[in-house]
Amino acid sequence: MNPGAKPELSLLRICEMNLGFFGLQFSFGLQQANMSPIYRTLGATEAILPLLWLAGPMTGLIVQPLVGAMSDRTRSRFGRRTPYFLIGAVICSLCLLAMPYSPSLWAAAALLWLLDAGNNVTMEPYRAYVADRLRPAQRATGFLTQSAFTGLAQTLSYLAPSLLAATIDRDLLDANGIPAIVRVAFAIGAVLSLSTVVWSLLRVPELPLAEADGGLQTGGETATSLAPRALLRELGAALREMPAPMRRLAPSMLCQWYAMFVYWQFITDALARSIHGTSDPATPAYRAAILETQQLGALYNAIAFAAALALIPLVRRFGAAWIHMACLAASGLAMLLIPQANSMAALAPLMIGLGLGWAGMMANPYIILASAIPPERTGLYVGLFNILIVAPMLIETVTMPLIYKSLLASDPRNALVLAGFLMLAGAGATLLAVAPRRPQRGTHRYQTDHPLPPRDSNS
Repeated sequence: MNPGAKPELSLLRICEMNLGFFGLQFSFGLQQANMSPIYRTLGATEAILPLLWLAGPMTGLIVQPLVGAMSDRTRSRFGRRTPYFLIGAVICSLCLLAMPYSPSLWAAAALLWLLDAGNNVTMEPYRAYVADRLRPAQRATGFLTQSAFTGLAQTLSYLAPSLLAATIDRDLLDANGIPAIVRVAFAIGAVLSLSTVVWSLLRVPELPLAEADGGLQTGGETATSLAPRALLRELGAALREMPAPMRRLAPSMLCQWYAMFVYWQFITDALARSIHGTSDPATPAYRAAILETQQLGALYNAIAFAAALALIPLVRRFGAAWIHMACLAASGLAMLLIPQANSMAALAPLMIGLGLGWAGMMANPYIILASAIPPERTGLYVGLFNILIVAPMLIETVTMPLIYKSLLASDPRNALVLAGFLMLAGAGATLLAVAPRRPQRGTHRYQTDHPLPPRDSNS
């Protein structure tokens, strides 16, 4: 379909099409806020936490590029992306219901693998759906609205156990030692994961596929073929022809996602030590640190919700990459200061930096990417772009157990300092990515108002 022929959507319709992303991110928020405490309650040590978080990056690395390529080629009466939304949402809902009942550490780890697989089946087709459905001029609004829903969903998911503690005793434990408030929060997430996706698809269905769209050629095979050979050939061709902006963002993505993964894994243990002076997950003080982590997470996600909306005019004026650099710098400074704070009053202002960074991470790279990829490969490239997210997470899961004792003195507060420096490095790498490049002979200089040059001479 010619992008110019797409109907312009109102802000209300753009919000409705992203409501399913709200449910998806509520699920992610529950993971970020609760998986480390669940693992610690079931017997995990601090040093092996990164390995137990391996499910997210591994399933993302495998599932998202394949599902992205498959959704580009899918031709069904329900649409290209819709079947993947629904399958992923059902898997997520079932795993969220089961997670708090995990009888052992490895049962919880196995359920996280399934949960992340379901999330990843939905994630990249959803981002591709936004690019499919919106005109180029509306994509910044679409992705920043998606980022706002991420902030809102994760605000509520982080806050849910604390709100439930008003009516359910926070020290009421299930047979496996996991608080009952966590079980109820996961059940709420299960309902939202499926219901919000269904609402989005009913209110803003996919556009009908153009007749010409089914005959695009890819390596000698039609773009509608779902045969493994055709998919692998398409993946290889897409990697060789990767747009220049995607390549130049790789160092920044490495730094920022390594840092964020460290933060999610170690923030609860860091607060338990800095505020309560404990590292024992069986104590009431540690459970208090869990709720404080969730409250701070709700705060920075609420800030991300507001920031994502506020960034829309700034991105239009200055470009996504420059705004992204500022967001990462704010997040890095906040992470450096968190270990020095020993009260919630001191920690709360630092969540402004975290919220700005998270809002930027969830939107700006996709705004940059959407203008640089061919429409017939939207799902594929959005899936491949996820490699730049999950690869840093994989590196973190392997390296953190090796350096946690020797370099970080087995102290989760030192892990947050490392994360802060990496966020600042990510901001610097973003600056290098947008630095002016001398055009080669026979090429023209790109306009200065591009967030990133759409292609270089080799792409």
